[in-house]
Amino acid sequence: MTTTVHAAPESSGRRARSEFGPLRDRIVAEGLLGRRVGHYALRGGLILVALLATAVGIILLAGSWWVLLLAPVAAIVSAQISFYGHDAGHQQISDSRKINRMTGLIAANVLAGISHGWWQDKHLRHHANPNHEGLDPDVGEGVIAWSEEQAAKKTGFARWFARRQAAFFFPLLTLEGWNLNLAGLRSIRSRPAKSRSLEIGLLALHWAVYLGFLIMVLPLPVAIVFILIHRGLYGLNLGMAFAPNHKGMEMPPQGSRMDHLRKQVLTSRDVTGGPLVDFMLGGLNYQIEHHLFPSMPRPHLKLAAPIIRDYCADIGLPYRSCGPIESYGECLAYLREAGR
Repeated sequence: MTTTVHAAPESSGRRARSEFGPLRDRIVAEGLLGRRVGHYALRGGLILVALLATAVGIILLAGSWWVLLLAPVAAIVSAQISFYGHDAGHQQISDSRKINRMTGLIAANVLAGISHGWWQDKHLRHHANPNHEGLDPDVGEGVIAWSEEQAAKKTGFARWFARRQAAFFFPLLTLEGWNLNLAGLRSIRSRPAKSRSLEIGLLALHWAVYLGFLIMVLPLPVAIVFILIHRGLYGLNLGMAFAPNHKGMEMPPQGSRMDHLRKQVLTSRDVTGGPLVDFMLGGLNYQIEHHLFPSMPRPHLKLAAPIIRDYCADIGLPYRSCGPIESYGECLAYLREAGR
């Protein structure tokens, strides 16, 4: 069921480059690749205030089960921290790579408990070959079968699960936060010694503060339930931000050659819905724009969308944009078909 992709022949390389060139020139002329340091400073400050306010709220409600109402709030704050770390990984926050790396380490390792180095390596490989089985780690073989070929290899319970994977997809997303934590930890051993020591230290700091704070402030049963709700909804928020961007879109066949413009536009979809969708999905709902220009600051993605959409229409390149319900529907329909 792997979707056929419109791969550009090798001989069309010059034409493909000439098609992306005018679009990039227009984006540069509009100033949309310029940094927005003030925006990110304000956003970062607001995230820290929200994190502190949540912690104070937990302390004030520590003697009551009502404190569990703050777990969803904490999940949203954690997701915003992760989106901030994502932007730092793409060099969106500052012209200084050092500042972006430091920001990414603080957001990912210290505040989210995720290895920034592991995530950045994985995520950049995804950007290089989105939806390309064998090259994109986000569609690699695992619990979910992202293609008929992957589903056909499964046997026993895994095969039974693949046939029903669409029904289990959103519940599985509640485990995504834990998955990111554990995958990063498993990768630590393969990192350079200096980087490994720093990341281990920062991750240890995160878990010591996170678990220590909740266990010290809350009764143990309440702390356990709080952690389960917080981490589950955090994973769900992240999964719902990433899942609708590529699932059900083009999957390039092995050996295909595609220019940058087609590779990114045909494999991605935008999700519309206004400020609330922009906030909850961390700006990643403008996925086509983000993949074409990964270093573009988040507040500029919305401004770039109509320019890119009109340009794609002018050259006859399909540009997929829809609301969140429709996008999740397409994602689930694809998973159902692939699993069968």
